Amino acid sequence: MSQRVQGFAPFFGKESRVLILGSFPSVKSRQQNFYYGNARNAFWRILSDYFGESVPSDTDEKKEFLTRHGIALWDIVTSCEIVGSADSTIKNYTVADLGEVLNDCPIEKIILNGGTAYKIFLKSYGDIPVEYVCLPSTSPANARPKDKEWFDELRRTFV
Repeated sequence: MSQRVQGFAPFFGKESRVLILGSFPSVKSRQQNFYYGNARNAFWRILSDYFGESVPSDTDEKKEFLTRHGIALWDIVTSCEIVGSADSTIKNYTVADLGEVLNDCPIEKIILNGGTAYKIFLKSYGDIPVEYVCLPSTSPANARPKDKEWFDELRRTFV
């Protein structure tokens, strides 16, 4: 059965240049009260591998990592009805007001983490004057290889 759930506030610093938008926090992320909390999600491993660092072990380390690399995190859906963590069950959702981040920091690119985030983003922000790109979801539910596409985009983004 679906229930209405609230997502997280955006995480960003005044120097954030890249905004990574997911769809909505998983159950494990909601339990940890921060983004990409499922240890099987490839998000933190991919970013850490790209920057040649150890995977942050707790929320404070994750926030410091993001700040150091100029990365903002949020989800395109801020609240919704959802069953478990399945993007396919998201309904009656509220879309993030990206102005909260875009007005406060120099975002140069938006990376959409997965197809659901991309589809919802396009409905409200398809004409946004910021470069954006969709990458394969880092979710464990997405079994296809994703590292190369993420690494290629990160190379183009963090030059």
